[in-house]
Amino acid sequence: MDLATIIGLVAAFGLVLGSIAAGGGLAAFIDVPSLFIVLGGTVGAVLINFPLQNVTGAMKVAMNAFKFKSVKPDQIINEMVNYSNMARRDGILALEEVSGSTPDKFLAKGLQLAVDGQDTKDIEKILETEIEYIKHRHKLGADVFTAFGTFFPALGLIGTLIGLVGMLQNMDDPSSIGPNMAIALLTTFYGAVFANLVCLPIAGKLKNRDSEEVLIKELVLEGILAISAGDNPRVVEQKLHSYLSPKFRISQF
Repeated sequence: MDLATIIGLVAAFGLVLGSIAAGGGLAAFIDVPSLFIVLGGTVGAVLINFPLQNVTGAMKVAMNAFKFKSVKPDQIINEMVNYSNMARRDGILALEEVSGSTPDKFLAKGLQLAVDGQDTKDIEKILETEIEYIKHRHKLGADVFTAFGTFFPALGLIGTLIGLVGMLQNMDDPSSIGPNMAIALLTTFYGAVFANLVCLPIAGKLKNRDSEEVLIKELVLEGILAISAGDNPRVVEQKLHSYLSPKFRISQF
């Protein structure tokens, strides 16, 4: 579980709701027609903008904002150096057992390709294609939530116009001014809250998660290529350290 995401949501909504409660109560900020306009209109707009399968897929990708097992780059570097030592000591076939036991499917595929004696160019092409697909999937998820964050304020504005039109058409009926004004103001409020406290932050978190995951995959790719080429473990480590800032480079040698 990503504590930063949970703490951020709790803090953001807690402070907003706490301020509302301190100022006079939550009941005044609950309006069903306004919610229908903002939520229904935004979902409809996003479905027009993206195929249904992309929207549903983005909901699954969004779980990366809440559930994400972070892997440190130095941990991967140490693993790849150990695999390099194993390959030089016992032969490349010794890595077959590792490829069958590791839970990381990307690493398992790369190791199996190396064990099978595939050319390094073929290994690089296969794994780079998989990385590109991962990047595409993550980008699509972030784009969907960015679209939600864009359409929510827009639908809030549409709701405001609907409320103002209703109010102006019934100026002779004082009892209708309040409900129409509530729609006018609350739709903007709902649009701003959903966009800026939920959708846009999730889109940003998904982009960060993509960068982290792609870095790990690139380290694995570079390590497997070096192992397949028979590089010395020290050389493997130096190649992988080039992906990190100097202050994070911890050598085993």
